[in-house]
Amino acid sequence: MRRSHVTTVSLLVALALAACTNAKDVLEPSAITPPATSTQTLPATSGSTVPAGPATSTAGASATTAAPVTSAQSAAILSKTRLQIAPIVGASVETATPLTAELQTRARQRGITLAGSADQTVTHVLKGYFSTMSEGADTTVIYVWDVYDPAGNRLHRINGQQKAPSVNSGASAGGDSWKGVSPATMQAIADQTIDQFAAWLGGKAG
Repeated sequence: MRRSHVTTVSLLVALALAACTNAKDVLEPSAITPPATSTQTLPATSGSTVPAGPATSTAGASATTAAPVTSAQSAAILSKTRLQIAPIVGASVETATPLTAELQTRARQRGITLAGSADQTVTHVLKGYFSTMSEGADTTVIYVWDVYDPAGNRLHRINGQQKAPSVNSGASAGGDSWKGVSPATMQAIADQTIDQFAAWLGGKAG
């Protein structure tokens, strides 16, 4: 009877220890850590990946999705644009005249309305800064255009240079390189400027 009692007690103790071991395995921090770690790591990973991942995919989606729609959206934005061209800085009157005339022509072709300085409906102001550089028989026109809103905040910058044979190398050698710049050179700059301005506005449509 006593041996049976001891055996019974031993079995109960063994079962109790087994139960404790199983409970410890379930409640062991190491057993809980993987889920907790993966739960914390996932937000961390997605948090660090989301700015790069979605940004890239969104940009790709915009480029892909906006491609068929951009033309219509761009045309709508351009039609609402009223552009004022400020006095040209740095260029001679003789070269600024064909430049300004071509800016007006190109703007109309792109559906952009030009506005005067007294127009209260102006949406953008274009200010141009010009300089020249003579290189042998060629003259390079360097230009920078700043795009402002009516409040005077700069929104965008367009810059570039146009190189062409000097039409009057003697004048360039005499120090007035502007006399070596042909009207065609200034007209090409005007076309590039309006095209880049329109592309920038169209890009905002996406």
